[in-house]
Amino acid sequence: MSINSKEFSSRRQQLIAKMSEGIAIVPTAPELIRNRDSHYPYRFDSHFYYLTGFKEPESVLVLIAGKENKSILFCRDKDMEREIWDGFRYGPEAAKTEFGFDETYSIAQLDNMLPKLMGNQSKLFYSLGASSDWDVKVTGWLNKVKEQARTGVSAPESVVDVRQLIDVQRLLKTPYEIDLMRRSANITAGAHNRAMKFVAGKFAKPKMYEYEVEAEFLHEFYRNGSQSPAYTSIVAGGANACTLHYNANNCVLNDGDLLLIDAGCELDGYASDITRTFPVNGKFSPAQKDLYELVLASQFAAIETAKPGKHWNAPHEAALDVLAQGFIDFKLCKGSKDSVLESGDYRQFYMHRTGHWLGLDVHDTGDYKDKAGNWAILQAGNTLTVEPGCYLRPADNVPKHFWNIGIRIEDDVLITKTGNEVLTKNAVKSVVDIEALMKS
Repeated sequence: MSINSKEFSSRRQQLIAKMSEGIAIVPTAPELIRNRDSHYPYRFDSHFYYLTGFKEPESVLVLIAGKENKSILFCRDKDMEREIWDGFRYGPEAAKTEFGFDETYSIAQLDNMLPKLMGNQSKLFYSLGASSDWDVKVTGWLNKVKEQARTGVSAPESVVDVRQLIDVQRLLKTPYEIDLMRRSANITAGAHNRAMKFVAGKFAKPKMYEYEVEAEFLHEFYRNGSQSPAYTSIVAGGANACTLHYNANNCVLNDGDLLLIDAGCELDGYASDITRTFPVNGKFSPAQKDLYELVLASQFAAIETAKPGKHWNAPHEAALDVLAQGFIDFKLCKGSKDSVLESGDYRQFYMHRTGHWLGLDVHDTGDYKDKAGNWAILQAGNTLTVEPGCYLRPADNVPKHFWNIGIRIEDDVLITKTGNEVLTKNAVKSVVDIEALMKS
């Protein structure tokens, strides 16, 4: 990763301006033990990373707003002995230069310096409840400040959730972020196309398993520079596709089944999130094609509605309008479209929302409604998923030719000044294009 220190410095300055006065404490995530003495691969805290670009554990960002604005990083010391075992560390001196902080210190100085920095600050910007360990530390520092009351040192009078301020910033992506998200989307789009060709090429192999297809995604992610999957991949053949968060990925793929894959990579912290559904044997059956084209039509309607000035729920409403009519046409729901929508009968087959915010987190930060209960208004710079679907488990009111069909089609969408850009457009999704790719 090339470090764009001006990008991260600009984000810190924006937050300091919102604070007006006070001190903010933003720690990164801790390392986590997987089992015994083995660790999970390290993943930084998204809020911390958004403001710093710094990926090392044992790090804390402190921002001071007021008469003098400062950004301060506490991080691990440069330690050649530990680097032999664990890899490169910046250390405070290099971190200051490379990442553009005003001051940097050893993490070992944190306990000594924080009570001094917090003294005479009017507000503390910190996310109480996000981490019990950090709550204990911050409370201890506050108590030390309060102990100095007789010397004229005052403690912050109020605590403000700093993550709420950062969340508002993160909703509007900068050109730097949009470039990363395009690249992440293109890697994942290529992986989905690769999976379709792989399944078609290997279909004659006895007992092809879901995990073999998942392996193709990991290969494509890593060979193109992604550091990890953005979330646990869903590779769901046949009836498994009717389980929304299925991730066992250990079943045999059978002739005549559809394969639903919900998978995305992470590139320099930014997630992509694509779902595609295609026939294992390369050819949609008539029933599969009917339902697939219904879901695709609902997605097109939703994407068309995802524009600046529209409210958050407008794409969901557009998708639902198409799906409800389709369920009636296929004899899955009875009555008028309005009655099906009002009664919620469609929820037997479509039970989730049509999208979520996307960015540093797959389900990214940001409110969907304001305090008055009104839907958020889409703005240029927002990034979201659009992912309608239908899931038909065996039931008395479901024709047998629809049993065990699960379909979801998901793309990543950037709201622009004039409409939107589908970041994941390179992942094929029409019936004609899927069947053609799987024959190639």
